[in-house]
Amino acid sequence: MFGLTTLGAIHTAISIVAVVAGVIALARDKTILPGTTVGQVYIWTTVFTCLTGFGIFQHGGFGKPHMLGILTLLVLALAAVAGRTQLFGRASKYVETIAYSTTFFFHMIPGFTESLTRLPAGAPVFSGPDDPGLQKVIGVVFALFLIGVALQVRRLRAATSMTRMAGLA
Repeated sequence: MFGLTTLGAIHTAISIVAVVAGVIALARDKTILPGTTVGQVYIWTTVFTCLTGFGIFQHGGFGKPHMLGILTLLVLALAAVAGRTQLFGRASKYVETIAYSTTFFFHMIPGFTESLTRLPAGAPVFSGPDDPGLQKVIGVVFALFLIGVALQVRRLRAATSMTRMAGLA
């Protein structure tokens, strides 16, 4: 199906669950919260997406997708450390929030790339990952990511201000 191996199909199914969980978390909570069920589903399916991706070598050997998987796992670890410790001081909540959102953006890169270079079957939208049109799509997704992060930071700042004001009262 669409040139996917069995592992590729499993990997794709897990990644779709991760993306749906991420969309639900972002729509409902405006962030990915690891303490919620949807946040946990997002985090663990993202981990499994990365791990299953390491066994896929459709384009030769170890490549950019594998590096993105490693980077995603490192950013997830950073988010977990920031959320569970005060390693980053007052910036910990910001680091955690931005890191989880960054992993969601990372899902979008292969998601759009693989979908738009395979679908529709027989006549995909783009010829390959280096197609200039696809690069523009990823650029737009990156711009949306930056806007989303800016809104999250603004929301965190407002919550911090309210907390400080409540502490003074």
